[in-house]
Amino acid sequence: MSMIVIGTDIVEAFFKSRAGHRGIKAARAQYDAWLAIAGAADWKTPEDVKKAHPKASVLKGGRVVFNIKANDYRLIALVQYVDGVLMIRFFGSHEEYDGIDAETV
Repeated sequence: MSMIVIGTDIVEAFFKSRAGHRGIKAARAQYDAWLAIAGAADWKTPEDVKKAHPKASVLKGGRVVFNIKANDYRLIALVQYVDGVLMIRFFGSHEEYDGIDAETV
């Protein structure tokens, strides 16, 4: 069973608001690649996520931080392993990420 990915509208709004910015097309391509991997994944445990994304940071409460485009951008997802659901909670630059609480966003 593959993961159900919800919250992609958060990422779409981010890209729409930054159309034409330097490096945004590369970030978009890397996000699209991440989305394809996540959508096809069958992650049952945080260890499964780490196998697929060794640089991902597993946080408390089912949250995982993924680095997009060589860590220029961060994506925070809430993963419900039993249900196979990945909910995107945040997508933004490294600087924007530093201004939020990844465990509560």
